[in-house]
Amino acid sequence: MLKKLMLKLAKMKYALFVLFTLSTFNANAVDATNPYALMNEVAAKVFDRMKNEQTQIKQNPEQLKNIVREELLPYIHVKYAGALVLGRYYQSASEQEKEAFFKAFENYLVQVYAQALASYTDQTIDIAKEQPYADKETTSIRVTINNNNGRPPIRLDFAWRKNSKSGEWQAYDMTAEGISMVSTKQSEWSGLIKEKGVSGLTEQLQRDANLKVTLGQ
Repeated sequence: MLKKLMLKLAKMKYALFVLFTLSTFNANAVDATNPYALMNEVAAKVFDRMKNEQTQIKQNPEQLKNIVREELLPYIHVKYAGALVLGRYYQSASEQEKEAFFKAFENYLVQVYAQALASYTDQTIDIAKEQPYADKETTSIRVTINNNNGRPPIRLDFAWRKNSKSGEWQAYDMTAEGISMVSTKQSEWSGLIKEKGVSGLTEQLQRDANLKVTLGQ
C-alpha cells in the first residue's frame, strides 16, 4: 500500500509542470478569462523560450528558473495555494510570517517546476474539451499524458480559480489519481509547522528553493 502511494506521489511530482506543457498556441490572442486558453498560452511561451535558449540552459540549467519565474508564475495563484497548504495555521500566523512564507513558497515552486522541466522528454498531451465555466468560481480541467514507452497514460485534473474582481483565472492545485498536491503538501508539512511553526517551514522551503537544477533528473 505504501509503495503504491509513493509511486502515485512520484507521478504527481513529475506532473506538477504538465499544466504548463500542453501544446503550441498563438499567445497574442489569449483571453485571460478563459482557463483553457491560458493553459495553451503558457506552453507556447515556455517552450518557445526553452527552444531558443537551449545553449544557455545546457551551460547553466539554472536558466530554467528564470523561465519559470517569468513565464509560469503569473498563472499560478501562489497566495491562494499557499494559504490552502497552511490550512488552520494560516489564521494564527502573523502578517510578517505570512509574507515570508509566501515568498519562500514562491521560490520553492520555481525550483520544483524548473527541475520538472529539466526532465521533460517527448510525452504528448491531450486536454479535455472546453466545458462551461463562465458562471463558476473554480473549475477543473482534465489533462492526459500519453507516454511513448508503452506505459499507460497518466490522468491529471488541474484546478483553476477565477479572480472575483478581474475575472482572470489562475491555477492553484493539481490532482493525480485522486491525490491533491495541495492536500499532500498540507499533510506533509503539518508536522513541521506544529514543531517549528510557520517560520520553521519557511526556512525549509527556502533551503529547498536554493537547490540547483540538474538536467535529466
